Amino acid sequence: MRQLKHKRDTWGSRLGIIMAVAGSAVGLGNFLRFPTQAASNGGGAFMIPYFISLLLLGIPLMWIEWTLGRYGGGFEHGTAPGIFHSLWQKNRFIKYFGVIGIFGPFVIFIYYTFIESWTLGYSFYSLKGLYAQATDQASMQAFLKGYQGLEKNSFFSSIVPAYIFFLIAFSLNILVLYRGIKGGIERVAKIAMPVLLGFGILLMIRVLTLGSPDPAKPDWNIVNGLGFLWNPDFSALKSAKVWLAAAGQIFFTLSVGIGVILTYASYLSKGDDVVLSGLTAVSVNEFAEIVLGGSIIIPAAFVFFGPGLIQAIATQGAFDLGFVTMPLILGKIPLSALFGFMWFGLLFLAGVTSSISLAYPAVAFLEDEFDISRKKAVAIFAAVSFALCQPAIFLLGKGVVNELDFWGGTFCLVLFGTVEAVLFAWVFGMDRAWAEIHHGADLAVPRIYKFIIKFVTPLFLILILGFWLYQEGIPTIFLKGVSEADKPYIFWTRIGLLFLFACLAVMVKIAWRRKTGKWEKELI
Repeated sequence: MRQLKHKRDTWGSRLGIIMAVAGSAVGLGNFLRFPTQAASNGGGAFMIPYFISLLLLGIPLMWIEWTLGRYGGGFEHGTAPGIFHSLWQKNRFIKYFGVIGIFGPFVIFIYYTFIESWTLGYSFYSLKGLYAQATDQASMQAFLKGYQGLEKNSFFSSIVPAYIFFLIAFSLNILVLYRGIKGGIERVAKIAMPVLLGFGILLMIRVLTLGSPDPAKPDWNIVNGLGFLWNPDFSALKSAKVWLAAAGQIFFTLSVGIGVILTYASYLSKGDDVVLSGLTAVSVNEFAEIVLGGSIIIPAAFVFFGPGLIQAIATQGAFDLGFVTMPLILGKIPLSALFGFMWFGLLFLAGVTSSISLAYPAVAFLEDEFDISRKKAVAIFAAVSFALCQPAIFLLGKGVVNELDFWGGTFCLVLFGTVEAVLFAWVFGMDRAWAEIHHGADLAVPRIYKFIIKFVTPLFLILILGFWLYQEGIPTIFLKGVSEADKPYIFWTRIGLLFLFACLAVMVKIAWRRKTGKWEKELI
């Protein structure tokens, strides 16, 4: 085992790592993306491929990443390049595949932090009642576009308010990273997750106790609202799109295939239990998504807007659901300012626990592979990421964020998950992997999962990657549906992403050359 100049950070408790991983998983997608996906893909029928994907894809990948992270941490590697190299030391190129595990979360962080800052701004506006004058879909949409800087209107004349909230949110992220694993991430997760879940439970109770606002329309009730989301349309199961959507949601919701869990788990000790801890983190996330995420927006929208508009509302997109529909709904009930603050406060806490996890692989890479202090690594990350955030902020209306999301949040996610599953089961070896999973475990994994992890999960991932590339990837790569005006921005965004990936690959090469030279000197 190599020795770093600085001592690696550690988690303070099992609860801390569970809350941090759950916080990484519980994000905006649990409360915005999940209800949209479920409502537009067969309602309750969507949950059949969803749970199949959870059992065959989500949980196995969660155990794979917890185990790989702990294993790599034993070699003092906290990111995918070093961990992959530890798995397959004879292959000198495998570490470059690990670059995806730094590149992907870094790219997501670039735009995610700005979106996260909207929830902070809207929390403030909820308490101040500043969007209360927007009383319909059109005016609330105008409020959002004005805030985003996409247009000047009676609500906002510039992007300055949004930029101020971005600076606050970005600074909070950097402050947490600066404090490290135990003093920053763990402490924030232990506070943020209970508060987030508390807000979600209170909002769910309030929604479930809503009565029909119009006595003449008794069918506009919460039971029918839940029925819209959960009653199954089994004919939807014939569509490959629904199965891909369900599998994709599992990827997004558990934060697997990103590289974040690898980094968090690398700070575990060799005897720490990854089986029960991983399952607990999954359970917290699924409670937040299925119970809370499925019981707030869509049922509430049905009560206030009725069956005629609910289909359009359910499929209008996550941003509109969260920042247009939900404020309108909450504005119609007593204590609207308080509930509005809870809603956007919930989203902000979900966002910040996710964004700090997206940032940490890059910080850990600088710490572990270049032997620099955490504070210096955070300062470098802050400077670079702040500069790269600017195009996502000021070119939001030019398709830049969609492009970043495609490469960082979709393509890299599926590709990385496929690579690590194959490495774990086939290169590291399933017998060795099975023993590593159970090292220090209080709970035995059902033996069927040995077969699932070796054969089913990699095959499932390869099929997802193939179908997804055919249905969505290729059209996106060839700019299908992109306006001519936006194509130059998309082109330069891709050039920038290629340059970023190349820089990370060069940094990996330099880091390994440095270490090789040090090892040779030590031998002499």
